Amino acid sequence: MIVQDVINHLHDLAPLTYAEDFDNVGLLVGDKNQSVSGILVTLDTLEAVVDEAIDNKCNLIVSFHPIIFKGLKKITGKTYVERVVIKAIQNNIAIFSIHTALDNAMEGVNSIICDQLELKNKNILIPQSGTIKKLQTYVPKANAEELRQALFNAGAGMLGNYESCSFNVDGEGTYLGNEDSNPTIGKKGQLHTENETAISVTYKKHLESRILKSLFEAHPYEEVAYEILTLENQNQHIGMGMIGELENEMNVKDCLLFIKDKMNTECVRHSKLLHTSIKKIAVLGGSGSFAINAAKASGADLLVTADLKYHDFFSAEQDIILADIGHYESEQFTKSFLVDYLSKKITNFAIILSKTNTNPVKYL
Repeated sequence: MIVQDVINHLHDLAPLTYAEDFDNVGLLVGDKNQSVSGILVTLDTLEAVVDEAIDNKCNLIVSFHPIIFKGLKKITGKTYVERVVIKAIQNNIAIFSIHTALDNAMEGVNSIICDQLELKNKNILIPQSGTIKKLQTYVPKANAEELRQALFNAGAGMLGNYESCSFNVDGEGTYLGNEDSNPTIGKKGQLHTENETAISVTYKKHLESRILKSLFEAHPYEEVAYEILTLENQNQHIGMGMIGELENEMNVKDCLLFIKDKMNTECVRHSKLLHTSIKKIAVLGGSGSFAINAAKASGADLLVTADLKYHDFFSAEQDIILADIGHYESEQFTKSFLVDYLSKKITNFAIILSKTNTNPVKYL
């Protein structure tokens, strides 16, 4: 197994295509073609984590947060980031980060929080737009079924809980090939009219290269006519945050204590307690102040997130309760989830869970 094989498994879980633009995900250090001797999974890649990888003979670190976030102009060992990069390179250790790709995944960070809080009826809080594309192509009617099936097999035509979705219109196509053409049907230099079917399918944007490969392989024409559009439809399976419901309503103070216990945090900073009971809870792992308005609009009684500033708590107004449980605490179960996921995909050697506590925030 090489590094790229592991990346492919992670991409199946959380395609990097859906990471936020500001982020720095993917292979940050190392060679994608390097053979893998062992995998260490961590939330943050610190020097102690690289040492742990060395001790466990792991030459691939799968990290949630990217160690390189901003551009490096020098690598002299002056900062912890530079020291990590130097040590990793010296020991031939590759570093891969999944970060907001996993934040935006349906079975990612926020789903993990929902499961930890035993929430039901989970839905994306802020669906991502621009992630659904539409392909329309034109094919001889006799070849339409074969082409449709090829596109479906490549992942096109998935719509929510439905598959093999397409729209088809029969009509006439015309073309006239020049002297350099080699038409499959008709003759060059002669105008040809063919009974064709216009096929329209939607697909997730990370599948585009696969969809187009299938289109070109299955289409009989020398020159394939097709159109691609990016749709503004919201993707209900990709996006930031989640919202879910408790099995039974809880008293607000009991709910906050429940969250504190389930999320294994020493401190819950919260806004004014507005409600006597809590049923609907929105969650967003990591820094989540930008989700306050979305949580309000969703009708959530409570938003669980992290890194709220003083004035963020004012924005709760009389609409919602805000609970800040800490950045590390909101994401701490992610690495165990990744270990479980990779262990099911890769069975020929152990996937090691880092024992290093990388939380930089301490409490008295």
